Amino acid sequence: MAVVSTSLASQLSAIRLSTSKSDISQTLFQNVHSQIRLASSRKGPRGVVTMAGSGKFFVGGNWKCNGTKESITKLVSDLNNVKLEDDVDVVVAPPFLYIDQVRSSLAPRIEISAQNSWVSKGGAFTGEISVEQLKDIGCKWVILGHSERRHVIGEDDQFIGKKAAYALSEGLGVIACIGELLEEREAGKTFDVCFQQLKAYADAVSSWDGIVIAYEPVWAIGTGKVATPEQAQEVHAAVRDWLKKNVSPEVASKTRIIYGGSVNGGNCAELAKKEDIDGFLVGGASLKGPEFGTIVNSVTAKKVAA
Repeated sequence: MAVVSTSLASQLSAIRLSTSKSDISQTLFQNVHSQIRLASSRKGPRGVVTMAGSGKFFVGGNWKCNGTKESITKLVSDLNNVKLEDDVDVVVAPPFLYIDQVRSSLAPRIEISAQNSWVSKGGAFTGEISVEQLKDIGCKWVILGHSERRHVIGEDDQFIGKKAAYALSEGLGVIACIGELLEEREAGKTFDVCFQQLKAYADAVSSWDGIVIAYEPVWAIGTGKVATPEQAQEVHAAVRDWLKKNVSPEVASKTRIIYGGSVNGGNCAELAKKEDIDGFLVGGASLKGPEFGTIVNSVTAKKVAA
């Protein structure tokens, strides 16, 4: 389990006072890295997956607003032909229109997620999709709190928390997204923003069973810029520590914290090696069956070599 030094807050404060805005990003993560320590070196026998949490490696593919019947037919065919490691939970999130097409043709090894859901039972809510409808069509998961819902559509933390609580109460798993904007990162507010977003979930949900946290720095989504493995690990470790202190050690251990933000077949293995990175939420690369398979199979990077 990762722990955060008691001097972290003072270090962050010193960074903000002594560093110009243009240099904060680099200095912040260098200093935080020196303050976050792993509780143990976690050396295990050959074949053991080393993760700070106790949950199974998790990889989700968010197809966003992409695809046609023809292209999705090919993508599903490609996914069905990819050999996937057994010790990974795999989920894909097609656009609403194609959920039934994908569910009926995709191998059952891969579960189906929606990209959004309404905050309560369905009814007179034009353009929305209810949790009940998603369950009826075969969805097991829903992505909530994605930055595009927050910063483009305008959903706030409390509304997202309520949506998560309702989805969980009706039996859907929730991929709960958090993450900071570039200006927030440069201002040294990464932890503040992520903890505020986490608190909105914690205030609303009665149980963390069925929740997977997806840390997606907004500046890395679809930009080609990827947090370094060290930067991602630092935030993931801090998120787990927040759960330990503000929810419970049990929840901190069993809740999977996955990374998203320009993950691809070339960078996934190095990211996967980090102890607090429990998987990925993948955007553009999830539209390429073989590459998505490579990302799923990056779980092997966690297996301890002899």
